[in-house]
Amino acid sequence: MTQQPLILHTDWSRSWGGQEIRTLTELRELKRLGFRVGMVVREGAELARRGQAEGIPVHYIDFSSKFNLAAWWDLYKLIRRLQPAVINTHSSEDSWMAGCLARICRVPLIIKTRHVLAPISSSFSYNAFAHIIFACSESIAKQLIQQKVQKEKVIVQSTGIDEQRFQFSAQDRQEIREQYGIGEQDILVGNISFLREYKGHQFIVHTAATLPENYKFMIVGGGNDRAILEKDIAEAGVENRFILTGHREDPERYFSALDIIFFSSYGTEGVSQSFIQGLLYGIPLLVSRTPSLLEPLEFVHHYRTVDYNDLETAKAGLLELAEHLQRDEAMIEQQRQDIAGKYGLTSMIQNILRVYAEYGVAVH
Repeated sequence: MTQQPLILHTDWSRSWGGQEIRTLTELRELKRLGFRVGMVVREGAELARRGQAEGIPVHYIDFSSKFNLAAWWDLYKLIRRLQPAVINTHSSEDSWMAGCLARICRVPLIIKTRHVLAPISSSFSYNAFAHIIFACSESIAKQLIQQKVQKEKVIVQSTGIDEQRFQFSAQDRQEIREQYGIGEQDILVGNISFLREYKGHQFIVHTAATLPENYKFMIVGGGNDRAILEKDIAEAGVENRFILTGHREDPERYFSALDIIFFSSYGTEGVSQSFIQGLLYGIPLLVSRTPSLLEPLEFVHHYRTVDYNDLETAKAGLLELAEHLQRDEAMIEQQRQDIAGKYGLTSMIQNILRVYAEYGVAVH
């Protein structure tokens, strides 16, 4: 009996964030569709722990440096033994190693996924190794092409969001607000993301200090920068109006509790998964003018944009958005359909399958 094609993803990272969630989501969905799947990661990677829990085979290679010759040899033997139909790389070191060796081993389809909006050090590995580059936003694609990555290889493919999982629940809203003591007259401004510098949470803290007492703030997410954020909150004197929930595995419930989303990211942000998740709820939105984050706004009805750290405009934006808290279900449903059509999980998987099929990779 002929085996189904093997899809192998590689990743240098040990942490847990949007990039790793994208990788696990793809592998989970492809496994459900009948492909064989696997991942190649470093020891101690959170992606490995979560993948194993879902029955996804995990292989370990020391991707800490592309100058580690022993790791190159181990990876070469692994690829020769597994004979994958697709290798999809994600970070810098594993893209050099797995991309190069996949070419040597004649893997039918080599994909590089680019997650961040930041200059690349060299276009060589993109052009020499990958057949296809998935850019997670139009802005990322544009930047890659400007840096001499071959245009014909670049496909814009944002991370697909499960539109069935992320939808408004009146019950969740009531339970979360009661749990954290949010009153009926309070306006809850929220941000759901990992605690990292480029997420811009300090901007939210400084804006909070300019607003009336009935504006409460909730940041849902974990990360090593929590102590820094707590210090910022204390220095701004807004401890009594800030809620830090820590990491949650059920972020979909917390969106329902919010009145306004304040998405403050800057710098390297692609089209953040939590940003798209929030748009599925139709909640009024204040967003920093980061190129990738502006792309989905064509589908959004109530939003304001702001330059990062412009406190006066942020304050005015939140005060104005507070006038649009009444839910218009018909308008929100149209927004949901538009967002899901371009950024939904179903759309992402269909596009990936189309690319696979062009290179002769399909379940049989």
